[in-house]
Amino acid sequence: MIKIDQLSLARQLDMIFKELQEELSGLSSGTLFVQIRNNAVGKFGIRHNPIAGRNGELSSFEGGLSAEHQASFRLMALESLKYKHHWTHGEIFYEFMVRQGTIMIDAILESNYNMANLMIRYPRNTYQENTSELY
Repeated sequence: MIKIDQLSLARQLDMIFKELQEELSGLSSGTLFVQIRNNAVGKFGIRHNPIAGRNGELSSFEGGLSAEHQASFRLMALESLKYKHHWTHGEIFYEFMVRQGTIMIDAILESNYNMANLMIRYPRNTYQENTSELY
């Protein structure tokens, strides 16, 4: 059996789009989020607002992402991984919406670091102690 850390992040992202295909076909907008730890996807999902309305009336369902929209979305998401540099922990958010038949996507990459890990990696004598400059 293949372990998740043996798959590239691009392959994991491809698996996410296959898993979410049915859900995406019922949405015209939302945010796909992917949480990454040690370059492996831990958690993913979609945030969306299922009910929208104006002036006290609910708007009708517009339909979701077509197969063509989903293919474009997937390619853009894979392309956005080229902008992920030198970090192994974080999140990627893909905000998407269909307007006039065209899918529009914004990618937001967020890196996360843990100060406790830095304190272990770099011994205390690595930094010069000059507290007067800090204040």
